[in-house]
Amino acid sequence: MPQVVSANRLDDGIVVFLAVGDHWVERLGDAEVFADKASVELGLARGQAAVARNLVVDIQPMDVAQTSRGLEARHIRDRIRAAGPTVRPDHGKQATAG
Repeated sequence: MPQVVSANRLDDGIVVFLAVGDHWVERLGDAEVFADKASVELGLARGQAAVARNLVVDIQPMDVAQTSRGLEARHIRDRIRAAGPTVRPDHGKQATAG
C-alpha cells in the first residue's frame, strides 16, 4: 500500500508531510509517495534526520490512496490530521481552498 511520511512541525505543531528534496509540506497532495516497505523505511530515516535537527516530531507512515480528488489518507484519524483541527472548519487547512 502506498504511504507518505507525516510528522508534526516542532515550532507550531502543524501536521506536515515529507516531500521530495527532504523538505516538509503542509498539503498531503504535495507529499512524496512511497510505493513499498523498503522506500517507506528510507523515508522514515530521512524524517528522523529532521527530528535530530529539531524541525519535526512524531514521525510516522500514513497509508494513502490516489483518488479522482487527489491523494487521500486511508484512515479517518489521518484524514483529520491532514485536514487540520475539527473544532472550527473556518480555521486550519480545511479553511483554505485546495
